[in-house]
Amino acid sequence: MNKAAVIVAGGKGMRMGGSLSKQYLPLAGKPIVMHTLEKFYASEPSVYLILVLPHADFDYWNELCDSHNFTLPHQLVAGGTSRFQSVKNGLMALPFQEGLVAIHDGVRPFVSPEVILNSFTIAQAHGSAIPVVPLKDSLRKVGPAGQSSFQDRANFRLVQTPQTFQVERLLQAFQVDDLPFFTDDATVYEHQGWEITLIEGNSENIKLTTPEDLAFAEFLMTDR
Repeated sequence: MNKAAVIVAGGKGMRMGGSLSKQYLPLAGKPIVMHTLEKFYASEPSVYLILVLPHADFDYWNELCDSHNFTLPHQLVAGGTSRFQSVKNGLMALPFQEGLVAIHDGVRPFVSPEVILNSFTIAQAHGSAIPVVPLKDSLRKVGPAGQSSFQDRANFRLVQTPQTFQVERLLQAFQVDDLPFFTDDATVYEHQGWEITLIEGNSENIKLTTPEDLAFAEFLMTDR
């Protein structure tokens, strides 16, 4: 079974505050996205890795690879104007049209090998595999006038990546226009009328978005 992973890191990540995009920020001595690529390769060495970056960053990325002696095989693909377009560009670069593909945020370096491998197994059997984790905090729904109502957190899940699919189906799903409610790949897939399959994620698999996230990531690295 052909397997690929599209690592999406096409944004600027301005919420980190600073001029350097978050995917290139150092974590335990090397850029965050390098850790992410290594996690997939270590979990499934046969996986075909595609890294989606802004085209203007290609030279900088190659310099980072040289300076960190990063030789893990991967294909660079230029991102688009939205996450939807960046993922689509990555899918168009796949060297096969049958198999499995995992779509993963470049700034989620703490996905577990168990989640990666399970996502491929479940997607092969059911068409898709979307990792989720339960909510820990109480949840309230806020209305337009500021009123709020209790929501039972047992009925909700937080969605993570990798979101893994059968390639043929996902290619078909992305042959549509980008729509405002396409917040992730699962919503694009679901738009076709196909049911998604949820799997258990891992709580450490956070998306590094703020300086506080990066501080926590450094703690996770030293705790291992």
